[in-house]
Amino acid sequence: MKTKATATTAHPDLASVARVLTLEAEGIRKLADACDERIVAALDILEKVTGRVVVTGMGKSGHVARKVAATMASVGTPALYVHPGEASHGDLGMITKADAILALSYSGETGELADLVSYTRRYSIPLIAITAKADSTLAQAADVALTLPAAAEACPLGLAPTTSTTMTLALGDALAVALLERRGFSSDDFQVLHPGGRLGKRLVRVRDLMHEGDALPLVDAALVMAEALIIMTAKGFGCVGVIDGDGALSGIVTDGDLRRNMAPDLLGRTAGEVMTAAPKTIRPEALAAEALGHMNAKAITSLFVVADGKPIGIVRMHDCLRAGVA
Repeated sequence: MKTKATATTAHPDLASVARVLTLEAEGIRKLADACDERIVAALDILEKVTGRVVVTGMGKSGHVARKVAATMASVGTPALYVHPGEASHGDLGMITKADAILALSYSGETGELADLVSYTRRYSIPLIAITAKADSTLAQAADVALTLPAAAEACPLGLAPTTSTTMTLALGDALAVALLERRGFSSDDFQVLHPGGRLGKRLVRVRDLMHEGDALPLVDAALVMAEALIIMTAKGFGCVGVIDGDGALSGIVTDGDLRRNMAPDLLGRTAGEVMTAAPKTIRPEALAAEALGHMNAKAITSLFVVADGKPIGIVRMHDCLRAGVA
């Protein structure tokens, strides 16, 4: 991060930034050291939720709560944010007995949370608190209270929530990831929930893009090239796969093979005689990015998709690029 100007000259801004990052990092380290069985109890509650995890908080805690809810939802734990003030004016109707509440409040005395907390107690809705005050009203009311360790705010006035919000956010992330691991949430699951993002595109599988069934350009090895060319042209992939008597892919005939075998007797020769044996193939569960890499490396535009030695699909470079895979 150093530039020519800052590498040799100490600037007061650098000391300020370094102090903030150091204090917040120390806060997270203290939080990691403070983890105990209450974390496990909270995760047990969250894992058993059949509805949604409702994350709530006011002010800066509300901003953190929104992010925690978004992270949970993106990694397999259905979650949403409910504003505590709006909850008192009708949004309590968004919360059901199948849900659990994750309430964030540094002081544990946030007045706007009172109605929501009372609602959870009335209807036996599990309540997990994240607060810095173990003896606060929120902590005492909660089924499980996760208490932040004492740590200095990075704000030199000790007023602006900085270290405390960083610790709260980190703890929310930790809960989300622990739930992900408990549930065995996979990269396939992640791709389903992130179809529009760049990462989602990187996780697209070959099976999601391949052409299959009647679209496959396949011929028997004994078929003469006069007939194989008709199939090759009709399918439109610029190639045709050659299969043996057991249906296994034994070779491929491409435009390049046609040029290399150009002779008066070409149309009378069999596909097995013209083909390139043992062509490059790809697994259906492979990432589309892997298929694209193979095509780029071999300077080819299509790959047959093979399972147990038999062709089940074909994927083109154009298919990968059109899907945003790069």
